[in-house]
Amino acid sequence: MDISGKRSSGILLHITSLPSEYGIGDLGPEALDMAERIAASGATLWQLLPLGPTGYGNSPYAQRSAFAGNEMLLSPELLYRDGYLKKEDLLHPDFPSDRVCFSCVSEWKMPRLMKAGWNALHGKERDAIEAFRLNERFWIDDYALFMALYDKYGDARWHTVWNKEEGRREKAALESARHTLRNEIEVYIALQYLFSKQMHSLRERTSSLGLKLIGDIPIFAAADSADTWSHLELFKTDAKGRYSAVSGVPPDNFSATGQLWGNPVYDWKVHEKEGFRWWKERIRRCLEMTDIIRIDHFRGFDAYYEIKANAKTAEHGIWKRSPGKAFFTSLEKDMGTIPIIAEDLGWMTPSVAALRERFGFPGMKIAQFGFSWNEDGSLNTYDDFLPHNYSRDFVAYTGTHDNDTIRGWYGKLPDTEKHAVREYLSSPDEEIVWSMIRSVMMSNADTAIIPMQDVLEKGSEARMNFPSTCNDMNWTWRMDSTGFNDYRIGRFHFLSRISGRNGLTAEEARERRVR
Repeated sequence: MDISGKRSSGILLHITSLPSEYGIGDLGPEALDMAERIAASGATLWQLLPLGPTGYGNSPYAQRSAFAGNEMLLSPELLYRDGYLKKEDLLHPDFPSDRVCFSCVSEWKMPRLMKAGWNALHGKERDAIEAFRLNERFWIDDYALFMALYDKYGDARWHTVWNKEEGRREKAALESARHTLRNEIEVYIALQYLFSKQMHSLRERTSSLGLKLIGDIPIFAAADSADTWSHLELFKTDAKGRYSAVSGVPPDNFSATGQLWGNPVYDWKVHEKEGFRWWKERIRRCLEMTDIIRIDHFRGFDAYYEIKANAKTAEHGIWKRSPGKAFFTSLEKDMGTIPIIAEDLGWMTPSVAALRERFGFPGMKIAQFGFSWNEDGSLNTYDDFLPHNYSRDFVAYTGTHDNDTIRGWYGKLPDTEKHAVREYLSSPDEEIVWSMIRSVMMSNADTAIIPMQDVLEKGSEARMNFPSTCNDMNWTWRMDSTGFNDYRIGRFHFLSRISGRNGLTAEEARERRVR
């Protein structure tokens, strides 16, 4: 499946990384300006990380909901323009400009968001909010109640700290909670409406610029989420209703003990019996906000790595089959052709490739992974991840959110390997980053996507995530407002044009951009 309709290029940049005076990137004016800059660079794709509300660790891959939008991405400025906040509500402390201090931002922003949600409920859009709630009734009432209870218990886990009756969703307990917390529930529904409204405005702008947004779906749901709480039957549990198995991946280049994600694994028999409704609703919701879907850990639709719930590492799990073919066949029957990118990195089996190819989903290639070595120490030029070996049915990247930046990666290589990289790219040290970008852009892959950190030539300080860790640096990087300037826009545009990834002239691209 050709996800873009033609040979194309794109930028990988999450909303939280955008410049903003409010401590975190949001869906406001800076996002609209970034869309214009990306379009001016000749790119036709803007890839985001998952947009859902995050829990402990702030990872967008550990969401409180597989359906909701992250309220922290709401733009205070747009809420003010809509009349839901006052000018004085925008007064804020001095936030770091290069990092997101999630706790600082939440402490300042959440009271203002709750105020805006309350004002929206009692304003001109009350009927629109109710219409939105009815349209999203599959998930939104449960999510809003979950978040109201989450606040009540001080961010505690539903399956360990909540009142047992509420955790088990006993009817009388839920009816009581809905009555006691009705105002909080309505505000959370209003905030989801406002998120969808702001996201729709961004998508309208990107569409007018010829840009498509790429969304991201983590294959598993978080253990402490509205999804597990409201649909526990869809996950493997023991006789007492506790998770019996969790997900992860075995030892690999990222971790010697594997990655113990801790997400509960699906009871696929129940999903099949229900016609995969939960997954179809999830796909539908993502396509309301974005144009293309990247599925993280696509292998999980062929087979998943199951680890006992009490395990301390991921070293002793087992692989179990998943009904991927049945799911995607049913999805295609109900929803037609869905533009999907399959994240197929790591150790893949022939059956994973067969599933991906059966439905025409492009896979992924990461240039950093291509530099492997023969026994004599020479570069293995047959490595599948070297750009000259890519085939058309892949999306090519210099790196992703889980990789170091090119500058950081290259700086840590031994001198002999640095020499091999320079030789392969025919590049001096100072041009390594742009030479790697050029190599990926000139590859045969139909789609090439470059992280903004590499376009800005940032070092390891701009790395987005260190897999298998939970620290204060993960997910916090932010760019400044001057980094993606005319020089870098022009340079990216030049590579898009000479690699056949841009049908516009430089003059036409400049005219797209609104100053």
